[in-house]
Amino acid sequence: MNDQRQGHLPTLFACFLHFDLSFMLWVLIGALGIVIAEDLQLSAGQRGVLVALPILSGSLLRIPLGLLSDRWGARRVGGTMLAFLFVPLTAGWLAAGSWPAMMAVGLMLGTAGASFAVALPLASAWYPAKRQGLVMGIAAAGNSGTVITNLVAPRLAEHFGWQGVFGIAMVPLALVLGTFLILAREAPPKLNAARPIREVLREADLWWFCLFYSVTFGGYVGLSSFLPLFLRDQQGLAASSAGVLTAAAAFVGSGARPLGGWLADRLGGRRLLTVALAGLGVTYALVASGPSLPPLTGLVIAAMACCGLGNGAVFQLVPLRFRAEIGMVTGIIGAVGGIGGFCLPILLGLVRQYGGGFGAGFLLLAFVAMSVATVLQMLTARQAGWRVSWRSSPQVSETA
Repeated sequence: MNDQRQGHLPTLFACFLHFDLSFMLWVLIGALGIVIAEDLQLSAGQRGVLVALPILSGSLLRIPLGLLSDRWGARRVGGTMLAFLFVPLTAGWLAAGSWPAMMAVGLMLGTAGASFAVALPLASAWYPAKRQGLVMGIAAAGNSGTVITNLVAPRLAEHFGWQGVFGIAMVPLALVLGTFLILAREAPPKLNAARPIREVLREADLWWFCLFYSVTFGGYVGLSSFLPLFLRDQQGLAASSAGVLTAAAAFVGSGARPLGGWLADRLGGRRLLTVALAGLGVTYALVASGPSLPPLTGLVIAAMACCGLGNGAVFQLVPLRFRAEIGMVTGIIGAVGGIGGFCLPILLGLVRQYGGGFGAGFLLLAFVAMSVATVLQMLTARQAGWRVSWRSSPQVSETA
């Protein structure tokens, strides 16, 4: 069916801002993890839980918010979500001074991570199939919010205290909320009605996409949250220095996402995803060897680049395979991907606490990435029936 939609740049920009601000807040506790952990005297395991908790709650909320976006409109849901974020920021500013209080703040602040199931479908719905990879990549490049937070938050904490950073964060939240409500518009009604969720859940492709995204996006958000703690423990870096390195790596990863979507539009999402997963496995294995800071810096940046390219490739495939159910499917895949990001800091924190180092944890991550790349190759050989090009019909497999 010919889709005549040509796009809506104000909505695309609004979605980028929504995603960018949401990512800033989603990883805020991770960026402040060093000073919070030292102030509250947390163990290595508790530190892992602290930075992982917002990832978990945000991931789980992507499913209901994705469903609500399909039913009530992504603009309405997205505006309500941003408004709610004033609650955990106020609590973090005025009431957080203990481990239980920070757990509650982290759970609520995780709502920001559900932006994935709102901003991406809203942007995607305005554009034709042949531009999905690039458009989804641009909107999702808002994960560059991790760069801003890791650069700015530790320095603000030095002057205003880590609680004060939560109060300051309400200023950009208010600006983005207003801009989003002014610029964002709902797309015209979909050409094809969305199927019930029970039918979508029976699709094997949905769960393969979940697996792939749990490694690529899980790697990106998990590393973005845990790297400051890892660099402090492994290399002895100060909070501000660890934040700069994490920001550099996150910048490369977020920039690689639209590049991955653009390349996937032209080369095929499956090909690019295979390369990204294999590259991620190799970099994880090299990090496990315990290199000094200069090569470690290069490896971390390379790992984030692979994650970004993989993210772009996955979400070039998703709207082609599940066009009518994009909000619902984005929520499910994003939720599973975020759970991967939740597991990564928990794993590394526990390995550090009980094993004395991070090497075994990164080796396990390398094994997972290489195994998933192998699974993808096997699926391709069996012709799983994906559309990997906007030119393909739903029944056509990729054979190239």
